[in-house]
Amino acid sequence: MNTTATREARLDYDLAACVEALQRDGITGLKGAFSREWAEAMREDMMTAFWSAIQRPGGAVGRGPRRWYVEIHPQDFSGFVDLVTHPWVVDMCEAALGPDYQIVEIGFDVPFQGAKYQPWHRDFPSPSETYVERCITSLAFNLTGVDVTEDMGPFEIAPGTQWLDGREWKHEMFPPKEVWPEFQKLATRKYPQLGDISCRSALTIHRGTEHGSPIARPVLVLGADAPGAGHAELHDMMVTRDYYDTLPEMVKKHLVCRVVDELIPVTQKHDIEGLVMGSTPT
Repeated sequence: MNTTATREARLDYDLAACVEALQRDGITGLKGAFSREWAEAMREDMMTAFWSAIQRPGGAVGRGPRRWYVEIHPQDFSGFVDLVTHPWVVDMCEAALGPDYQIVEIGFDVPFQGAKYQPWHRDFPSPSETYVERCITSLAFNLTGVDVTEDMGPFEIAPGTQWLDGREWKHEMFPPKEVWPEFQKLATRKYPQLGDISCRSALTIHRGTEHGSPIARPVLVLGADAPGAGHAELHDMMVTRDYYDTLPEMVKKHLVCRVVDELIPVTQKHDIEGLVMGSTPT
C-alpha cells in the first residue's frame, strides 16, 4: 500500500491551528490525508477482519444493536505504516502527547443497518491531568471506510466537553440522561469522506447515531497515549518477528506491542459495558 497513489496525502496544514482546535473543541481533522484508493483498501481490510472476528468468541465486542468494535493486529492492516508515519499523525501526537508518545491500539468500529443511538459517553474515565490541568494524555485518530451520509449513523460529538470532570457519572464515562440536553445543544455531526482523518480526545462526549443505510460504515481507530497514560493495558497488540523487523525505526520507537513467533486472534479487553446493553432514546 505504500505507493505513490497512497501518497496523494495532503501535507499542507497549519499544525498550530489543528492543536488549537483540539484543545478548544476536543477534535480536529485533516481533509484528504490519504487517497481514496488507499482508504478503499483500508475498508477491505476492516471488513475482512470483521467477518473473521465475528465468528469467534470475544473477537467482536457489541457497542449496541448492530454495532461492533474489533481490535486487529497492525499487520492485519496493510496501511498501518503509512498511517503511523503520516506527518500530520506524527505532528499531532508529538504536539499533544510529547516526543515519547505510544501507539497502543488499532481497531475499528462498524455499525450496520439497524444500529441505534448510543448513550452520550466518553471512552474511559478522565485522569486528573485532564480535568484539573487541562492536559490531553491520549488521542484517538479516526478514518472512515465510506463517504458518510446522513442515513449512515454519523458520529456525533459535543465540542469542548473533554475537560468535564465526570467522576460522578456511571463508570465515570456515562453522564445521566437529565444532562443529555446540554450535550445535544452542542452536538455536531461529522460527515467525513474517504481519505479524511480526524484526531480527538476520547474524553470528548460523543455517540454513534441511528444507522438506516444498508451500507455499513466501518471506521478505523488508532489510539495513542502520552507516557504513563496506561491504556496499553487495555489492549494486547502483537506482531510477528519478521513483520517487526521490517518496521521503520520511528515506528518501533513508539509501538507498544509484543513480538511473537505466531499471531493469535485478539481477545477484546476494552469492553465498554454501557454500550453493550442496547438502544437508547435520543
